[in-house]
Amino acid sequence: MESRRGRIRFNVGGKIFETTVTTLANAGRHSMLGALLDDSWNIRQPSEGDVADGEYFIDRNPACFSVLLDLLRTGELHVPPNMPEKLLYREALFYGLLDQVRAARWGPFDGNRLQLAGSVTGRAPGDGTAIRAGPDGGCCVAHGSMVHVYDWMLEEHRPISLDYQQVNDVGYIDADNIVITARERLGKGDGGMGVFSSSTGELRHRLRVSHYSQVKSFTAGALSFSSTDYKIFASCKGRCNEYGIGVWDQITGQQVDFFYELPGCSLGDADKLQWLNGDKCLMVATLFPRTDNCFIGLLDFRDKNVVWSWSDAGTSLLASLDDKRVLHAIAIEDSRSICVVNQYDDLGFIDLRSNSVGVRWSSRSKLMNRKVPNEESCYPKLATHNGQLFSSMNDGISVFCGPEWVLTSTLRRNYGGSICDFSIGGDRLFALHSEENVFDVWETPPSPII
Repeated sequence: MESRRGRIRFNVGGKIFETTVTTLANAGRHSMLGALLDDSWNIRQPSEGDVADGEYFIDRNPACFSVLLDLLRTGELHVPPNMPEKLLYREALFYGLLDQVRAARWGPFDGNRLQLAGSVTGRAPGDGTAIRAGPDGGCCVAHGSMVHVYDWMLEEHRPISLDYQQVNDVGYIDADNIVITARERLGKGDGGMGVFSSSTGELRHRLRVSHYSQVKSFTAGALSFSSTDYKIFASCKGRCNEYGIGVWDQITGQQVDFFYELPGCSLGDADKLQWLNGDKCLMVATLFPRTDNCFIGLLDFRDKNVVWSWSDAGTSLLASLDDKRVLHAIAIEDSRSICVVNQYDDLGFIDLRSNSVGVRWSSRSKLMNRKVPNEESCYPKLATHNGQLFSSMNDGISVFCGPEWVLTSTLRRNYGGSICDFSIGGDRLFALHSEENVFDVWETPPSPII
C-alpha cells in the first residue's frame, strides 16, 4: 500500500486533512482509521480515478474529525467551546475512537486526585435507594419502583419500571445487563429479581427460587457477583421461613444453588454481600438498623459452611455502644480484615484470621466529620478500590490509604445534602445525595503528556 510509506489524505465533508501512517496507527487496529493500514480488511487504496489526488472521502463532520485527529497525534483531547461534546462522542463512535476519547477525558482512578466532573439531577424528588457504577463509566440509580440508567456520556436511557414494586438493590453484570432485586408485595406473589437490558429496559431473565422443585415467591435483597464463575448472589426471604442466599447463573438465569439460613446466622435480611475471589467465599453482613444484633460471616458454598463469623449478640451491657451499631461493612482481602463503620462515623477493623476478636475502632474519620445544617444525616457507606478505602460521612467522602489507613483526602461539594450512597466503577466515583435525587460524578484527570 503506497500510503504506508508516506502521508495519507482525507476529504472529510469537503475539508482536506493530511496525516501520517504513524498517527493513524494510534487509532488501533479495530478502529475504522486503523483498518486502512490492515490488508486483512481489504480496503482499496484510492486512485486518481476515484477522487482528486487519491484521497479518502468521508462524509462526516470535519470539525469533529479535526479534534479526533489531533487526539491521535498528541494523546490530548481539546474540545472547542462551541462544539457539543455529544456530537464529538457520536463522531468518535463512528470512527471507533470512543476508548481513546474516554482515556483522554479522565485517567486511571485515584481517590486522592479525583475532581468533580459534573452533577446530574434526577427527575424524581426524594431519597434514592442506591446508585451503582457501571463498568463502562455509566451508572444506574434506584428510586422507589424505578431504576434510571445513564450511559458513560450521562445520557439517560429508557428507565426500568417494576410496576410499583419497591427496588431493594441493583447491580451490573456487565455494561449491557443489570440485575434488580425487589420486595414482594403482600398478597401479590410478585417480588424477586430479574436481569434487564441496560439500554432498552427489556426483561431478559426472571430469576426464580425453587425449593423442592416448587417455585416460591420471595423478597430479594442485597446483591453480589462473581466474575470468575459467572454467578449472581442475592439475599432471599420467602414466606415459609425460606431464608438464605440464592445463587444464579449469569448467562442462563437459572438457579444453581441455595444456602439456607442456619441458627444464629441472619442471611435472608442481609444488607451487604461481597464475593471474595481469593477465598472463594461470600461475605454476608446483616447490620443495624435492620436488626438489633449485627452478624457478619463468610460462607463457603462448596460444603455449605460458615467458615468465619462475628456478631455483637450477647455483648455486655457495660460494653461500648459502638459494637452494637455497625452500619456498614466491607471485606479487605489484602489485609485479611473487614472494615466496619458505626453510628459515630468511626472506622473499625475485624481480623479475618481469628473468630474470637472484637472490633478495633479508630476515630481518625472524625477529623473530617461535618454535620450538614438543616439536613437529615444518612447512614455511612464503605467501599474499596485499588488499595484505597472510602467512607461517606454526611455530605463528604473520606479517602484512606496505606497499611494504617491514614486519611489522605476528602471529596465534598457545597450543595445536594447528605450522601446516601456512592459507588466506584469505570474509573469514576458516583455519589448520590439525599436532596432531589442528585448525583455527582468524580473523575481523575488524565496525567499530563510529557
